[in-house]
This record gives sequence, structure tokens and C-alpha cells, in this order.
Amino acid sequence: MHPAAEHAEHSPLGKSSEYIATYTPSLLFPIPRTAKWAELGLTAETLPYKGVDFWNCFELSWLLPSGKPVVAIGEFAIPADSPNIIESKSFKLYLNSLNQTPFADTASLEATLRQDLSAAAGKTVGVRIRSLKDVEREGIVALPGTCIDDLDISVDSYAHPRPELLRCDASRIVEQSLHSHLLKSNCPVTSQPDWGSVAVEYRGAALDPASLLAYIVSFRQHSDFHEQCVERIFLDLQRLLKPEKLTVYARYVRRGGLDINPYRSTEDVQLPNQRLVRQ
Repeated sequence: MHPAAEHAEHSPLGKSSEYIATYTPSLLFPIPRTAKWAELGLTAETLPYKGVDFWNCFELSWLLPSGKPVVAIGEFAIPADSPNIIESKSFKLYLNSLNQTPFADTASLEATLRQDLSAAAGKTVGVRIRSLKDVEREGIVALPGTCIDDLDISVDSYAHPRPELLRCDASRIVEQSLHSHLLKSNCPVTSQPDWGSVAVEYRGAALDPASLLAYIVSFRQHSDFHEQCVERIFLDLQRLLKPEKLTVYARYVRRGGLDINPYRSTEDVQLPNQRLVRQ
């Protein structure tokens, strides 16, 4: 077992847990990114990307001073270079601990969330509490560019990502956006499936779309956290395409009221956090 997964073994992930309904920040369980960075040949000082992990909570609730409950949707932006990720079940348990906790107003709750999540991540976490009406107005969106899922490919390997499947035409420089909804990997602790969609936007050597699809499918039985899957895709494409610019991001299907959406890019841009049809 990889050290990062071994560290997660001590978390609530995959274990029976008591659901605490009053504010308990100690429930948050950070997992250092360093082990997975080392596996990918990276250190905190040599990260070749910028980015953020967007988390959306659809089960956020707390009490007003009057005792009346409120429901809302929480958006959390964890910097991709933060020392730690936050283990997802511990995140859910922490958010559930707000259920019977009164807060003076939404701003007070946001401040509490920002303080606790930043302490766990080791870097300032963006927090936004959104009303159901605001999110309803935004609706759902489609990923940009061309969907490659209808391409005919033959697949016989699903255990580990296979970057050798990727092909490009180095004689042609193109700018394009491709996406697939066939991304699947497994939790490295519980082996439960993680379903997602992934988008690739770049300017560089012309990537063969069928080879990209075969590569994405090769993640199907791979065990890793969401964030590291996206980082691996980014690095493999960067090595192959030698792009002027590259952005890779995934939108994962929620589990336990939370979805995780990692963005990695050579560009210093703030990508929108917009829901797909499966989210």
C-alpha cells in the first residue's frame, strides 16, 4: 500500500463512524500531498501546474439563533499546492457536525469554515455559501470542446494508467479542447468506484483523440485519489505534447453529499465551478 493510502487507513474512510451533530472541527483528517507528489516525481517546490480542488457540499445545514434550521450549498476551493488534502469522509463528518450548531449569520459560518478548513489544508481555503436559488439559476453546463466517447477503440488493460497509449503529431501545433465522461478510478482505501468526467484544453502537438480515450479508460481499475488522477493526466500530457499551455480538470460524481473537482493548469486562471449533468 502506498504511504498516502496507509495514512488514510487511520482516517474514518471505510469505517463505521458516529455522526456527531454539534460543531467538532477535530473531525477533519488531513492527508499530506507529499507522498503522491514524490510518486509523480514532484516536490512542493517543483509543481509544474497551478490549480485548485473545488469541493461542493449539497448537505450543508446549520441552525439560526432562533433554532430554525437553514440549508444551503457550500463551495470550497482548496489550493492545489496546499500541504494537505482533506480526507473526504472526515470532511463529511465535520460538515454534519454543524447540523445542530447555531451561527449568528452566514458570514459567521463562512468564517468558521474558512478557519477550520485552512488549518487542515495548511493553506487558505476559499469558502462560499450559496443559496439554493442561486445554484438553480446557474443550472448545469456541458464540458467545452469535442466529446471523444463515441470513438472506436479496443481496450484490454484497466489496472493502471498507460501513458504509452498516448500519441500525437509533433509536426502539427493545434489548440483544442477534448473531453470524456468515461473516467473511472477506485478509492485507494475502500476500493469503491469514483466516477468522473475529464476535460483537456491545450495548445501544443496535435493529440490523437482515440489515444487519449484509451488512456483515460486505462484508469478504470486504478486506485488513487481524485486529485492525483488529474495530476497524473496533466503530467503525462505535458511530457508528450510539450504544450505552450495545458489545462486538465475533472468533475467527479458526488458521494456522501460531496463532489470533488480538481483543476490543474499551466495558466494562472480561475476556472468556473459549474455542475455537469451527472452532478
